[in-house]
Amino acid sequence: MKSIQIFDVNQNKVITAEIIEKSDEDWKKLLTQKQYEITTKKGTETPGACPFSEIHEAGIFRCLRCGTDLFQYSTKFESGTGWPSFWEPVSKLNVVEQRDKSLGLIRIEVLCARCGSHLGHVFDDGPKPTGKRYCMNGFALKFVPLAQL
Repeated sequence: MKSIQIFDVNQNKVITAEIIEKSDEDWKKLLTQKQYEITTKKGTETPGACPFSEIHEAGIFRCLRCGTDLFQYSTKFESGTGWPSFWEPVSKLNVVEQRDKSLGLIRIEVLCARCGSHLGHVFDDGPKPTGKRYCMNGFALKFVPLAQL
């Protein structure tokens, strides 16, 4: 069993978690077509397609595929792009950032550190204090209200 260090918001500490590895076929069986296309094939959703702009309560945005804590509601902001945007992840341990040269552009792709799910991209045009805009696909995330943590 391969493991990884990630930050767990409930426990407020770094924990050791099993790395989740599945074949494309296994993910295809577990996810909707849209979720599979985005998280496994590095697709994107139509701007505004995700209802997360309607969420206005404390909570955690987790990886849809493995449940890893990714972003706190308190770091969410309205970027005007149509995608959920955050100025910082829960922990740099929980995400992987890598160069993406697709579409003839050089961008920084953001993946879940635990299962490799494609989440979106990070840009240097966000608000203070980080100046980052983690532009995420809502269909790659699930929101858990604070009361349910």
